[in-house]
Amino acid sequence: MHHHCRRATRLSTPLSLRLGPLIPPPRSSHTHPPPPPPPFRRRPGKMPGAVIVHHHTRYKTYPGEVTGFVFLCCLIASVGGCIFGYDIGLTAGLTSTESFLAMFFPVIFEQQKERVITNQYCKFDSQVLTLFGSSLFLSAMVAAFFASPMARAFGRKWTLFLAAVAYLVGAILGGLAVNFPMLITGRLLLGVGVGLCIHASPLYISEMAPAQQRGMLNILFQLMITVGILSASLTNYWTSKITGGWGWRVGLAFGTVPSAVIALGSLAIPDTPVSLIVRGDAEAARATLAKIRGVDDVRAEFEDLTAASEESKAVAHPWRELFFGGKYKPQLTFALLIPFFQQLTGINVIMFYAPVLFKTVGFRQDASLVSSVITGLVNVFSTFVAIMTADKVGRRALFLQGGTQMIISQILVGTFIGLQFGLSGTGAMSEQYAMCIVLFVCVYVAGFAWSWGPMGWLIPSEVYPVAVRSAAQSLTVAVNMFFTAFISQIFLTLLCHLRFGLFYFFGGCVLLMTIFIATLLPETKCMPLEEVAHVWRKHWFWRKFVIDAGDARGAEMRKKIALEMS
Repeated sequence: MHHHCRRATRLSTPLSLRLGPLIPPPRSSHTHPPPPPPPFRRRPGKMPGAVIVHHHTRYKTYPGEVTGFVFLCCLIASVGGCIFGYDIGLTAGLTSTESFLAMFFPVIFEQQKERVITNQYCKFDSQVLTLFGSSLFLSAMVAAFFASPMARAFGRKWTLFLAAVAYLVGAILGGLAVNFPMLITGRLLLGVGVGLCIHASPLYISEMAPAQQRGMLNILFQLMITVGILSASLTNYWTSKITGGWGWRVGLAFGTVPSAVIALGSLAIPDTPVSLIVRGDAEAARATLAKIRGVDDVRAEFEDLTAASEESKAVAHPWRELFFGGKYKPQLTFALLIPFFQQLTGINVIMFYAPVLFKTVGFRQDASLVSSVITGLVNVFSTFVAIMTADKVGRRALFLQGGTQMIISQILVGTFIGLQFGLSGTGAMSEQYAMCIVLFVCVYVAGFAWSWGPMGWLIPSEVYPVAVRSAAQSLTVAVNMFFTAFISQIFLTLLCHLRFGLFYFFGGCVLLMTIFIATLLPETKCMPLEEVAHVWRKHWFWRKFVIDAGDARGAEMRKKIALEMS
């Protein structure tokens, strides 16, 4: 896959030249050429992973490999996505399980038994039930703001550990719940775990991965979200067969499995080199970098990481710098809009309420759960398309192709539902129309799975400079969780009032989002994190708002590092 990024031979240049054109090369008292750099030793059995980055019209390569160790570290961190996806899928089954409703929502349970609702669009409209589902996302939103100072002070690794512990306790409380306060306490703790995890996991992976494979490794996080959703769908189907009314407890308790994997795994993996440098442990950072790259000569990459981290240390208030610093307008824009747009695709309401949606269009209980399992399988396997292509065709191409596919499928789903139920919502869904709806929902899910799904997490995690990276990621997670909760809360009401037009609404949103991406998102594939900031200065629109990276602070930091390393 390496031929998809341009290569250049690493030249024997003085450090001052590698740090940028702002520092003049040191004077030399002789005219002899400088000695060649010592050869780096490549450990056998690994794939070469040198990175080439466009930097001030030239390309640089770091020696390194895709080692089994760095893959293992990223895989463990990516399990954080599994707990998020598991809850999305599980809640759909819980809110349609009679024994669960009878125990914790008896009033709603009795109302559903007594009422005869002929309007298929409104038969599941309940604000109380949707508030139960949304409570996790609101808790995650609050936790996301605490994740930034936590990750900055203690590192990405320990943030993952605390997230896993919070989710583990929440899953135990939920599985053992005997009353509503116990259930909701567990639910809120699950939200804390989700909020911390989806902040730390993408950051950890982006900072550990070689730039040329960063897209592939970062998408492991989205893959785990899809695995979590599929696991929950299978769990819902299996527990629905358990007699005695306690199957829902098994589903909630199963959340302890991925959280235990993260808790134990985070104790075995190192923190990221960037985090170690920022917290003052340069030697551990250099050793970690050598281990995850599989080579002994990591001087060039270490110097660039140190330069970026030194600049980060000068930022005492990253939130203030992000909002008012002046040079982070593009990053701030995408920190706010990418997670907002991701929710406007409508994916979470499709996955969150898949059993309810399929029951609405005429499927029986078992058939609706089977259909949600099918969409879960499509979600998982389609994510592999993004894993294989993100570092080849680029982020923009996946956004544009997937967006187009989602628009078409949403229009068709809305049309089929409208033809059967019309505006009144009365009538029955024929088997042929029901199968067409499942088919195009799967087409929609596939388009999301290789575009807005993985790219919605990858882009925010890689476009921020280290000075504001943790704060910006917190903002991204908080916005994502807020709009996840908001859309989840109003989805059934929107379905009741907009009817089949709801799918046209989401299709129109995806159209606007696709135009936004086509015009305003630059390509970032194969670029090391510390160099991504330069891409904004070349963009036709963002260059008007970005202060040149070679400002006074940047020049001062580069000179300082050059003197220390010379």
